[in-house]
Amino acid sequence: MAKLDHETLHREMTAWRRDLHAHPEFGFEEKRTAAFVAEKLRAFGLEVAEGVGGTGVVGTLTRGSGNRAIALRADMDALRIAEQGTQTWRSQTSGTMHACGHDGHTSMLLGAARLLAGEGGFDGTVRFIFQPAEEWGKGALAMLDDGLLERFPFEEIFGLHNMPGLPIGHFETRSGPVMSAEDNFEIVLKGLGGHAARPHAGRETLVAACALVVNLQTIVSRRLSPTDIGVVSVTELITDGTRNALPGLARILGDCRSFRPEVSAAIEQEMRRIAEGTAQAYNVAAEVTYTREFVPLINDATLVDEALAAARTVLADDAVRIAAEPMTASEDFARFLDHVPGCFFFMGNGETAPLHNPAYDFNDEGLLHGARFHAAVVRRRLALG
Repeated sequence: MAKLDHETLHREMTAWRRDLHAHPEFGFEEKRTAAFVAEKLRAFGLEVAEGVGGTGVVGTLTRGSGNRAIALRADMDALRIAEQGTQTWRSQTSGTMHACGHDGHTSMLLGAARLLAGEGGFDGTVRFIFQPAEEWGKGALAMLDDGLLERFPFEEIFGLHNMPGLPIGHFETRSGPVMSAEDNFEIVLKGLGGHAARPHAGRETLVAACALVVNLQTIVSRRLSPTDIGVVSVTELITDGTRNALPGLARILGDCRSFRPEVSAAIEQEMRRIAEGTAQAYNVAAEVTYTREFVPLINDATLVDEALAAARTVLADDAVRIAAEPMTASEDFARFLDHVPGCFFFMGNGETAPLHNPAYDFNDEGLLHGARFHAAVVRRRLALG
């Protein structure tokens, strides 16, 4: 394959990214996206496996005689959000858009495959993992359950995510905890609904639900140690009442964030205790469902140092930095780190709309930086000689 100059590669990646942006697909529905990725990888000369974990794609590139293998990962799925952008490449799928930049992540990893296939500069095997369904925390598990590590073994894994507000060409990460676990909960209160003029005749659930929402706020403020990070957020309160009818059923939904399993367990325990106590106080019944959707993302300290060093080979020293603190968002990449060490990075998207905002768009000026960073990591971890 002829060696590409970076300007040409950037134009190609921009075209790929905008095509993917115009055709977003929700988790495990990424059939067009997966076919697009597989076609490009084969054109670059990689071995390609499709349908891994449903709609996942794995490309394999080997150079030299080295027996080590590392992995690079990008996510492919979009969100159920109606886009408000006016650009010519805006979403053509009603109610679905790339509001988190996975179109950019996919294009950057394709660009890295293009670079490494054309230029080499490493000794060993690279697995290019294109993962489905990151947004709802199921894609990595699906690929692992489909034998990812057995079929395409690798010793370490690297990934990145764009970050609005961080300047283009800037990268940051940290060792240890980087992103939190996400637990989901639903509390159902059951009583006896009735006429709004006769509250004493029933056991309505709305006042109980309001009290419970307030009481749940004491979990972090009064039950967790101040040295532990925890977040409990109620996001929905739904009843079966109407203007003149008191509800007999109320549903409270939300999520919790933490960085240690002990904190997650403590939050669940306190939530169940508070829900039961509040329900008894208001003479209604409570049912609590608590699930763990994302695990904490914990970076390997050695690989963080290696990734920072690789980033500095393609970026200015002052553009590569250690993040001051972890964030309480969650990331499916963490599932891979339960099996092999790895490092997750954040790259600047400039002054754009926030992630998951209907006006968000990935900044194409960052594409080449991401592709070159991926390639630099490979060349450092699978160094010639």
